[in-house]
Amino acid sequence: MGLLNAMPGAAAQGLIWGIMAIGVYITFKVLDLADLTVDGSMVTGMAVCAMLMAAGWNVWPAMLIAVLAGMGCGLVTGLFHTLMGIPAILSGILTQLILWSVNLKIMGKANQALPARTFDVLISQLEKYHALVILALFCVVLVTLLYCFFGTKFGAALRATGCNEKMARAQGINTDMHKVVGLALSNGVVALSGALMAQYSGKADINDGRGAIVIGLAAVIIGEAIIGKMPQNYIVRMTGVIVGGIVYYVVYQTVIFLGLDTDLLKMLSALVVAVFLAVPHLKKTYFNKPRKKEVSKNA
Repeated sequence: MGLLNAMPGAAAQGLIWGIMAIGVYITFKVLDLADLTVDGSMVTGMAVCAMLMAAGWNVWPAMLIAVLAGMGCGLVTGLFHTLMGIPAILSGILTQLILWSVNLKIMGKANQALPARTFDVLISQLEKYHALVILALFCVVLVTLLYCFFGTKFGAALRATGCNEKMARAQGINTDMHKVVGLALSNGVVALSGALMAQYSGKADINDGRGAIVIGLAAVIIGEAIIGKMPQNYIVRMTGVIVGGIVYYVVYQTVIFLGLDTDLLKMLSALVVAVFLAVPHLKKTYFNKPRKKEVSKNA
């Protein structure tokens, strides 16, 4: 019964991390960039939302500004990469380090409480089923908006940038601008998940974003495994990512319930991601070797 009682909370957290994973999906799968900014931009979303609500702001403008702050984080990473010529992965690391100090300055300390009994939050651990409904609506709206965006001319150019940058440039697409916009959009979505997480958990903590990129990648990879050979449009893919986040956290909660040392959970997450990332290479190398054609004796 204890495990079953924990499942609604695990599903709610899975939906929040699924939203974050959509941000990872935009950079990792659409733009084909490895962006490590998310470990910092998620905390930025948490910090901005928590501090504004603590100052008496309504939850909706607080969340909007949190999203804009996250987009600013992605903008910094994009400018490091495009204007300064720094590789994307290093640009993300630099921004992540900058955000550690920025987030501390935003909160003024390492932790800011946001208790549901004091503040008018949208979601809370105290009402898990209500939180599930609200988060599901957020996911539907987010997936719909991004699907419509990717169907526009600008969205198609952004997808082309990630698919084949040289060909996109040959077609007259400003790939640098689209990378910057894509990184800003990605981190805006990540900051949205951070704002939701701050409300759900009742706090914003400087350490909450550690390992976010691993969880995001795990959700993306699990989502791809779930959708399998289903029609490969963006609604299906992004929905798969969200379901991947839920599956990840349900498994996470089950592992905790079974008594695994919690100190090993980060290592377990990293190993799961490593295994799934290696599957395409292993299949190509060891399982899909071309067969030698048999030469007929009568030839």
